[in-house]
Amino acid sequence: MTAPVARIRVAWKGGEVIADLRETPTVKQLVAALPCEASANTWGDEVYFEIPVKAALEPDALQVIEPGTVCFWVQGSALALPYGPTPASKGDECRLVTRCNVLGKIEGDPRQLAKVRQGARIRVELLPDKA
Repeated sequence: MTAPVARIRVAWKGGEVIADLRETPTVKQLVAALPCEASANTWGDEVYFEIPVKAALEPDALQVIEPGTVCFWVQGSALALPYGPTPASKGDECRLVTRCNVLGKIEGDPRQLAKVRQGARIRVELLPDKA
């Protein structure tokens, strides 16, 4: 992956993950919309929540991705953070409900997201650049 253009913190009561974002049109919109808060939804081993971004499907959008990939679900205007199989998965794969824009990758173990409960408040904020 090329050098990240932005780093974000996704935090909830009792935990957080940090993600590196790559340069895409959707990431530019996301960074401009931060900070934001939302109510979490869970779908199998995926956390997703609406954010104030409206974006088009990008040419490299994917439906099957690696755990810990930061995605934007265009139809739901939502960040999708899969960390394992979803109800749409075949076997152990991470399969999103539809193709989604790939924004970046969570640092460390994405299974931290298993602690997020349906309806939990989630806050997404931009982190300062690494010095």
